[in-house]
Amino acid sequence: MSVTLRKLQDGDYEQWYPLWQGYLTFYKSEVADDVSRVTYDRIIDPDGDIYGIAAVDDDGRMVGFVTYLFHPFTWSIGPRCYLGDLFTSEDARGKGVARSLIDAVHQAAKEHGAEQVYWLTQEFNYTGRILYDKVAERTPFIKYMQKI
Repeated sequence: MSVTLRKLQDGDYEQWYPLWQGYLTFYKSEVADDVSRVTYDRIIDPDGDIYGIAAVDDDGRMVGFVTYLFHPFTWSIGPRCYLGDLFTSEDARGKGVARSLIDAVHQAAKEHGAEQVYWLTQEFNYTGRILYDKVAERTPFIKYMQKI
């Protein structure tokens, strides 16, 4: 599958939203529609802190997306890059789309002076982890969370 990678932009919402919902469903999560809209608006805000890249096929159909952000870190001078969300449509899986999106984030991080890209996934994401094991190093960290 041939795809073009580009920034998520104004006018992409109608194609992004079903992919976003697929992502949330995969992770057994729900986000209110108003939160989804604000999330999208943050991603496309040129002055915002969250970045997004769309994978678009030859017919102009969005088949995947990735989001990422940069943040300072106490163990380095440069920032770190957190890859927040990554999803591809079912027909795009196994065709290099997710890998291309990860590579695009890696390149953006390099250009931004980040010293690493990192992300989280759920234990049950076996298919994704096969790719992740090829392109990155698994760390021994365990996530803890306190809801507020």
